[in-house]
Amino acid sequence: MIYLDHNATTPVAGPVLDEMLPVFSTRFGNPGSTYHGPGRVAAALVDDARSRVAAAFDASPSRVVFTSGSTEAINLAIKGLELRSRSRMLVSATEHKAVLEAAEARPGVAVDRIPVNADGRVDLDALQLMVNDDVALIAVMAVNNETGVINDFATVSKIARNKGCLTICDATQAVGRIDLRPFTGADILVMSAHKVYGPKGIGALVATRQAHAALEAQISGGGQERGLRSGTLNAPGIVGLAAAVDLVLHTMPTAVDRQRHLRDRLERELAQRLGGVHLNGSRDHRVCNTVNLRVDGADGEAILANLDVVAASTGSACQSAVPAPSHVLLAMGLTSAQAEQSLRFSLGLETTDQQITAAIEDIVRAVQRVRSLEAA
Repeated sequence: MIYLDHNATTPVAGPVLDEMLPVFSTRFGNPGSTYHGPGRVAAALVDDARSRVAAAFDASPSRVVFTSGSTEAINLAIKGLELRSRSRMLVSATEHKAVLEAAEARPGVAVDRIPVNADGRVDLDALQLMVNDDVALIAVMAVNNETGVINDFATVSKIARNKGCLTICDATQAVGRIDLRPFTGADILVMSAHKVYGPKGIGALVATRQAHAALEAQISGGGQERGLRSGTLNAPGIVGLAAAVDLVLHTMPTAVDRQRHLRDRLERELAQRLGGVHLNGSRDHRVCNTVNLRVDGADGEAILANLDVVAASTGSACQSAVPAPSHVLLAMGLTSAQAEQSLRFSLGLETTDQQITAAIEDIVRAVQRVRSLEAA
């Protein structure tokens, strides 16, 4: 198998697993049981992990809340935020479904979608016109999970501050792929471990002091995570999250150039050999590992079904069970038919030049077969 679906999930890296394993066995204590040794050892591991995650986002450790992943963090942020008598939220039209649906589920709040340009980036002029004194929260993701497009969050943050709005930034696809500094101005950042070679089922919310104080717990119980997220802490997962963040930030300087080279080769050779291949999203403002391509005359799901060795996707793994065109591509102006002809390939740290060579052959063969069947 040639795995080109790293935006959906990544394998747990060896060094990450090495840090986690003792927390399952010899360091198995409950971090909340600090009246004895095993509990204190586990609590110390969690404290260390919290500091490491906070450092990645240039934040205080006290501002990090561990969750089960980005989706839970998003729901805590959007559903649990005190709106200060304001009644509107603005969310970009290409946000993850967790953001869109959590916002729509907030009672008594009007939700407006910020349009995006044809390249998939948030339309900043439109945002400027939409913001007023009734807007409580603006949600714009750092990197789109389907196209890899990077948003200009620094400008979004400036617009929000001028109107006294809070901001939430989904940084799930950004960690380890781009410089995080332009996004640390967000009032709330969220991320998941399993996108960065860590375990599934663990993530984090990182909030400013103001935003942290404005949050109300959505899960009740023992009052863990400073009362914002009750439940016994997933100590092995938390340690794995910190180890994964350290890993991808350490490898990023060399990994980015290598993945960009492989991604560009994949895109270039598919276009040359197949014709009728179009890039969805910005060519200049995207992360190193992602390419979303529209293939004329071939249904995306049919291409996937005809691949022998390549694992890829038509879009977000979180809505793969819903047979509908990508809302991201539709928001960018593609027709339903064009969206259904699109595929996402996302490379990882372990992707090799030899794998890209074999992947190109597999994809070309699959597309040619689907085109011949659809033309018949």
